[in-house]
Amino acid sequence: MIQRGASAAETGCAGAPAGIRRKAPASGPSAALSILGALVLSSIAWAETAEWSRFRGPNGGGAIEAGALPVEVGPDRNLLWRTAIPAGDSSPVLSAERIFLTASEGEALYTIALDRETGSELWRREAPRPRTETLDNRNGPASPSAVTDGERVWVFFGDFGLLCYTVDGDELWRHPLGPFDNIYGMGASPILAAGNVVLAVDQQRDSYILAVDAGSGELAWRTERTAARSGHSTPTLHHPEGGELQIVVPGSFFLTGYSAAAGERLWWVSGLSFEMKSTAAVEDDLLFINGYAMPLNEEGRHVRLEPFQEVVAAHDGDGDGKISQDEAPEGLVSNLLSYFDLAGDGHLDEGDWTYFQSALDSRNGILAIELPAADLRGDLTASHTRWTYHRKIPQLPSPIVDDGVLLMVDDSGITTTLRSATGELIEQGRLEGAVDSFYASPIVADGKFYLLSRSGKLVVLPSDGSLEPLAVSDLDDLATATPAIDGTTMYLRTRSALWAFQRSADDSPAGR
Repeated sequence: MIQRGASAAETGCAGAPAGIRRKAPASGPSAALSILGALVLSSIAWAETAEWSRFRGPNGGGAIEAGALPVEVGPDRNLLWRTAIPAGDSSPVLSAERIFLTASEGEALYTIALDRETGSELWRREAPRPRTETLDNRNGPASPSAVTDGERVWVFFGDFGLLCYTVDGDELWRHPLGPFDNIYGMGASPILAAGNVVLAVDQQRDSYILAVDAGSGELAWRTERTAARSGHSTPTLHHPEGGELQIVVPGSFFLTGYSAAAGERLWWVSGLSFEMKSTAAVEDDLLFINGYAMPLNEEGRHVRLEPFQEVVAAHDGDGDGKISQDEAPEGLVSNLLSYFDLAGDGHLDEGDWTYFQSALDSRNGILAIELPAADLRGDLTASHTRWTYHRKIPQLPSPIVDDGVLLMVDDSGITTTLRSATGELIEQGRLEGAVDSFYASPIVADGKFYLLSRSGKLVVLPSDGSLEPLAVSDLDDLATATPAIDGTTMYLRTRSALWAFQRSADDSPAGR
C-alpha cells in the first residue's frame, strides 16, 4: 500500500502535517523557505551522484576517484589533524567545507559539524530523545549516517526520527518517527532522491520505506514492505536510460526497486537472506549485495522444522494452539524463537512457524544482479541474477567492487576477492597483520582497497584481488564506522576521535 502526503488543500492549511515541526532561520523565514526549495532541487542532484555526501560515498558504493592517498597512518604518520568527539557508529559525510556525523554522550544525541581543513568543531545540535529503544550490543543510538546536499544536512535517530539543519546548524524541520520494532535497533541511513529524504524502515512488523520532502519535512509517500523483517540496509539509486529514477533496497528475501517519485514497487529479485544489513555496490549496471543471517543459513547446515500441527499436537501443553519458549521441541534452537515471534506475544502461531521455516531455508550469500532496463517490471529473479557465491559471507560489512574485482570481508576478518563478472574466486584468507573482527565496510580509491578493523587497524590492499597487504597501520582504538575519502584526504572515525590523513612525500612502504 502506498500512502501519499496530504497537500495543503487536503489538510486545510498551508503548514506541516500533524507531528511535523518545521523551523526557519531567524531572518526572513518566508524568503528563506522559498530559497530553500530552489536550493534543494538544484543541489540534491549533486548529492545523489558525487562527493562523499552520504553513507559509503557516491551512491553508497564505497568507491570514488581520488588523488594520492595515505598508505600508512597513525598519530605520527600522515596525520593532518585529530579531533576528539563523542562515541557513535555513524560514518562521516562531507560537504565542500564541512564534515557531519552523529554521536551520543550520556543521554544526549548530537549532530556535529567539523571544519574539513582544521578539524575544529563548528557546531553541535542536540536531538530530541522521547524514548530509549533496546539495542543489540553491536549497535548504538547514533548508528545511521547523515546525508548532505552541500547546503543542508539531514540526520536520523532511531530514538526520534528525521531532522534537517542548514550546514550552519540552523534547524529547519523535524519529522518524528517510531517507536520502532527492530530487535537490533535501527541502522539504515537516509539518502536523497528526487527532492526527498528517503529512509528504509525494516523491522519485525509493519516495515516500510518512506520519502519526506527534503525542503519542508512533509511526507511525500510511504510504501509498505510486507516481506521485510529486521533489516538495516541503506538504499542505492538506479537511473535506467530513458526511464525514471529508482530506489533499490535490499531486504528480507528480496532486492526491490521502487519509483523514486511515487514509491511504487516496480520490480524485485528473490534469493537474499532473510536478514539484510549490507549496502549494495554497483559496477557497470551489475549490483552486488551480500546477506548473512545466522550459522543455520550456511551451506550444508539448513534444517527442516516439523509441520506446525504435528508440533502443536506433541508440545502444546496449555492447549492454546501455539508454541511458547517453554514448549519448544527438544533440539530446536529455542533462543531463536523470539526472532520469529512476529506478534511479540511470546508464542509462535502457524504464520510465525511458516516464516521461521522460510527464514531457515534462506541462504547466506552474495548475489550479482543485473539492474533492469526502464520498462521492466515484476519478478526478475530468473532473468537478472548473474551469479551467487555462498562461502564466508559478511554479516555487517558491505561489499566493494573496482575494475572487475569484488572484495568482501566477513565479521571475523576472512577476506574474499572474486571476479565481479563471473563470481570466480581469486583469493580467500585472513589478512596478515590484521587478524581481527571487522564491522566497518571496505572502501576503494587511488587504486587500493582500504579496510578498517574493529580494533583500529587500517589494512591497505592492491585492487587486483591480492590479499598481501601493502601496509597495516594501527590506531589502537575501537573502530566501527566506514571511512570517508575526498580528494587526497582520508577521514577515519574511531570510538574517541575523528582523524584526517593526507599522504606525505615519504609515505611509501619499503619495497613497494
